[in-house]
Parts: sequence; structure tokens; C-alpha cells
Amino acid sequence: MNTLYLPTNGVTYKIVKRLLDIVLSIAILPIVLILVAIVAVIVKLTSPGPIFYQHRRVGLGRKNFGLWKFRTMFHNSDHIFWNHLAQDADARREWLCYRKLKYDPRITKVGAILRRTNLDELPQLLNVILGQMSLVGPRPVVEDELKRYGAGETLYSAVLPGITGLWQVSGRGCLPYEKRVALDVEYVSTWSFTQDLVVLTRTLNAIWTCRGAF
Repeated sequence: MNTLYLPTNGVTYKIVKRLLDIVLSIAILPIVLILVAIVAVIVKLTSPGPIFYQHRRVGLGRKNFGLWKFRTMFHNSDHIFWNHLAQDADARREWLCYRKLKYDPRITKVGAILRRTNLDELPQLLNVILGQMSLVGPRPVVEDELKRYGAGETLYSAVLPGITGLWQVSGRGCLPYEKRVALDVEYVSTWSFTQDLVVLTRTLNAIWTCRGAF
């Protein structure tokens, strides 16, 4: 099968990619809205605090945007987190390596389920519809993380971040942060319509197996 490859700055590819985002988002919107309503009720009834959580992330052209997720943590999560790292050297090393913790005391019981099933990311479909994200792309990062991309920072900020991407279908939290950066750079360097379709297909398997999701 011939791969439809178009460079990062190709106008045709950008148009096709955006059309794919809009068409697929609209197609799955009815199902997503039902799931959002159900999850919203569960989050509200099981722990105090807001239903949704918005966090500033870096988008196209290094412009910040508010990424939407379901709240999966306790309301005093910052205090819980830094206290945990201060008392647990292994957790500090794990955080420095992966920027994730397999056991994260900030996360509620319902939040842990939402994260493993990726249901916490359903609200990001709004970011896609608004043109702040794509269905497929590099994982959205915070401003402080860009320095870890080194020379790849320019490539990262040249595209829309995605709900899913190479990192999400290649092991997620099981991979060191440096590998995540390498996969983001690889995605942008080999940007193609075929690759987007492959990632979307592999995402279904990643969600089903929950590999690396925590």
C-alpha cells in the first residue's frame, strides 16, 4: 500500500487532517455526550470538587490553551503530591524519569478508573472541535516541559497536540519521558495521513488493553 505522505507545512495535508478531525468528532459526538453525562454524575457524587478540570497546555505556535479533562484528583492534590514525593525517594525517582506515578495518592478511586479507560479525556473532544487540538498528534505538554524537547521543541510547536498519538499507542506510562519526546518528534517528522489512521486504529487496542495507562 502506498503511504500518503505530506510534509508538515503541506497545505493539503493540513486541510485533510482538519476535515478528518471535524468529521470524526461530529460522528462520535452523540455517544461522547451520553458518556460525558454519565461520568459527570459519577464524578460529582463520589468526591467533592468540580466535575471538570482545565489545565494550561502548549499548542500550535507555542500558544497556550485550556485543555479539558474530567477531574480525577482530590481537591487538595498539590499538597498530597509534594508531601508524597518528600517522603518517598522511589516516587521522586519515578516522577523524574516518567513524569507519572504508578501509585499516585492524588487520584481518587473513580479517577483511577477514568484514567485507565481514558474516559477522563472525553472532554478534549471540545478542544478538537475548537481547533486547539487534533485527534492525533504529540501529547499536549505544559510550558516547563518544552525544555526537555531540546532541538525537537520547534517541531513540537509546529503542529496541533493530539488526544492520541505515537506515545499513547506505544506503551504510555511504561515509557521513559525521553522516549515520549522521541516519539513526538518522530510523529511530526513523518507526518502523514496514513500514519494518523494507523494511530487511530491502534488507539482502540490501547484503550482495550489499558497498557501503560495510570
